[in-house]
Amino acid sequence: MSRGERKRVVILLNGEPYRGQIFADGAFVICCDGAFSWAKGRVKIDENLGDFDSLHETPYPAPRRRFPSEKNETDGELAVDLALDMGATEIVFYGGGGGREDHFLGNLHLLYKAAEAGGAEAVCKTNGAEIFLCGKGTRRFPCKRGQTVSLLPFGGDAHILNMWGLKYAEGDLWLRYGSTRGVSNLTENEDFSFSVERGHVLVIVDEEVV
Repeated sequence: MSRGERKRVVILLNGEPYRGQIFADGAFVICCDGAFSWAKGRVKIDENLGDFDSLHETPYPAPRRRFPSEKNETDGELAVDLALDMGATEIVFYGGGGGREDHFLGNLHLLYKAAEAGGAEAVCKTNGAEIFLCGKGTRRFPCKRGQTVSLLPFGGDAHILNMWGLKYAEGDLWLRYGSTRGVSNLTENEDFSFSVERGHVLVIVDEEVV
């Protein structure tokens, strides 16, 4: 990969089957274990990965390696490690919502790992929302007017200096870990943005327009 070139990786997770369109043009697609049952025929899979303890058929293409079912990482984390080793600058998860609650919460940590370990921008697309994790700096998000946006601290307190494009656009806002402040804001423009001065912020953008 040449300097400055962006590499996009799509990771299909074995949570709630994703019902929408999978945008994978130009991306390397990694399918985790049982996700093959809902993703086959919908997108070209470049690599099947995992322990395959929840899949009752042989995936295509054939896995290059089978991992033991008793291991320290989920199949999703193994996929993120592979994506980062490939030099991914953007990671998009599909199928990460629903299913088992413990896996869903673990998938949120994969957003953190992608950002902190490799600096890749990552998003988890569920059937009802898009979920991002933002660290220090300014991020802008395209949106529709009237979408619900929730900003939640992740792993500790978070400090937001400026906000634009949201109904409740406060400057110098502290999101305290353990508080629900930041839930259910509303977009007022075709995009919104904010600047994080400290900590990490989960951004949950509901698909439905109010």
